[in-house]
Amino acid sequence: MKRAARLLTLVLAAASASTASAATEESQAWITEQAAIRIDPDTVMTLDSSQRARADAGSGGEQFLARIAIDHRIASAMQVGGGFAYLKSEVDQELRLFQQLTLTKGIWTSRTRMEQRFFDNADEASWRLRQRVQAAVPVDRAKRWTVIAAAEIFFHLNRARASDRTGLATMRHQIGVRHPIARAIDAQLLYMRQQNFRDGRPDAVSHIPWLTLSWRL
Repeated sequence: MKRAARLLTLVLAAASASTASAATEESQAWITEQAAIRIDPDTVMTLDSSQRARADAGSGGEQFLARIAIDHRIASAMQVGGGFAYLKSEVDQELRLFQQLTLTKGIWTSRTRMEQRFFDNADEASWRLRQRVQAAVPVDRAKRWTVIAAAEIFFHLNRARASDRTGLATMRHQIGVRHPIARAIDAQLLYMRQQNFRDGRPDAVSHIPWLTLSWRL
């Protein structure tokens, strides 16, 4: 329990530190359904879809995301993988290819993902690098309750559209719990603070409750 408290303190401190500049704020709500299918002892295919209710139509309004990924274990603590995704909002559509490297050690997971994003209102691909670090800490003796704390940063590597900015574009902080609700189904509920950095105007900060239901097949 002490480790979970320390993780919570670190995540909230990082989130508070990033609010030094003025920002506009909004509330969202996300729901994700996910299925993990084991193809062989070292390979897993993941299918997921997300519905994102967003009040700010100026940033794209409500979104739907569907994604498929395949990850293959090449060492005891290392996986490589990739896949594609489709995202639709009220203002545009996006096809996304991605490649990723995932490292695990104890309670820690690190994921590095490179994305190529193709928009229907852009002539070239937008390249984005994402780096995520997560800690998952069981807090009961049976290990049925797990505290999740994570941080992720997004870097835009080029400008595919006039509104894009290069460099650090988005920062996410998450805290929540995961608990099995059936033999092969887990429920995870997080609070996520997402900050989008914008040139020449206040940053956009979103406060997001995020429910994920995961099936292991």
